[in-house]
Amino acid sequence: MTKPLSHTVTRPGRLHGDPDVNIPVAEDLATVPGVPQDPADVAFFSREYPLETQAIDKSADRQWAVVTQSHDIDDFRKVHDERMEPMYEAALVSGDIEPTGTPTPGEDLTDDIRRMAREMGFGEVGFTKHDRHYTYAGKKRWAKYEHAICLALEQDYCKTQTGPSPDADQARFETYETQQALCLKLAEYLRSRGYHAQVHDGSDCSGPYIPLFVEAGLGQLGANGQLLSPHFGSRSRLMLVTTDAPVTYDKPEDYGIQKFCQQCQVCVNRCPGRALVRDKVWWRGVRKNKVIYERCRPVMVTYHGCAVCMIVCPVQRYGMKPVMERYVESGEVLGKDTENLEGYSLIGKGYFGHGELPRFNRDFFEFPKGREEDWLFKKFKEKLNSTGVPDQSELVDFATDVKKILEKGETTFDIA
Repeated sequence: MTKPLSHTVTRPGRLHGDPDVNIPVAEDLATVPGVPQDPADVAFFSREYPLETQAIDKSADRQWAVVTQSHDIDDFRKVHDERMEPMYEAALVSGDIEPTGTPTPGEDLTDDIRRMAREMGFGEVGFTKHDRHYTYAGKKRWAKYEHAICLALEQDYCKTQTGPSPDADQARFETYETQQALCLKLAEYLRSRGYHAQVHDGSDCSGPYIPLFVEAGLGQLGANGQLLSPHFGSRSRLMLVTTDAPVTYDKPEDYGIQKFCQQCQVCVNRCPGRALVRDKVWWRGVRKNKVIYERCRPVMVTYHGCAVCMIVCPVQRYGMKPVMERYVESGEVLGKDTENLEGYSLIGKGYFGHGELPRFNRDFFEFPKGREEDWLFKKFKEKLNSTGVPDQSELVDFATDVKKILEKGETTFDIA
């Protein structure tokens, strides 16, 4: 039975030069543009409990992850890291480079930037304010400019669908590599027009980028905690280039995702680690489905970044337009309850079809949690309780290691 239509969202085609696409939103899926949020709460949490990058806030699990992760793409990762290093360094200082051209009074570069970024291959390009509420505490002084150019580069479809797998893992890193080079090139273009530009990495992020992408109208937050954009869902990598160039901001859109995800629930039901929450909660001023890090992280580390929640999302698999058209036509979620959408394999555990989930023992989810220094103190207190005060050399080693951690150095202290 056809459902009443609320509105239609028109977006540029998937590739530059493709015709626009029209995405129908059923009346029973319509909510608000973007995501429901309380700006006062967002501001409060940003001020009193500022966000920090996972590399710091969850630093205790870094060494554990290096040891635990699969090593079958180590050679690829080594070459990738070597290619990325100079681009990372270039991004770090990008905001300090002076323009090479002269700006034209009264100009607006929005259309020029969008066209150039699309010609480069970016599937989604949007403009919004660089909202500092979503800048990590350690990056607030680094981040310089007020306008955010939001850029999403599509990840290879065929490789992604093999995930969790080495091929899917490589596709992720390859996309970051391509994207980094393109963003540096876009920054050069902005300087040639007479303006500053700063490249914000896709891996060493300056903050959570999804709120800015949502504000720029490039998608909505899905139940898997990822941005669901029209053409490739969450199968993309996100980066920002911030600038002082004059641009016009885009507006958030209501694609119907907020309610659609509650109807769909495929990612929630298929998550190997049971890390996705079925019901929305208010979190730091935003109403969302919250991902449980402690259930997600071990699966991601062990199984090539996992991404099952990406792979089984119908918007990622089929695109938003056909998914929403099917819902308007029949009220059905395209692909739900089928092997085509819901089946996946985990190396060493086998294939899991619709309704089947892997099992893990309790120890699988035991790993170092929180900040590295806090975890170190926790293990030290446990040692005090079990064996008493250690000898002088151990105390010196402990103090030295804490100092290294606080200076963001490497840790050698045995916290296993």
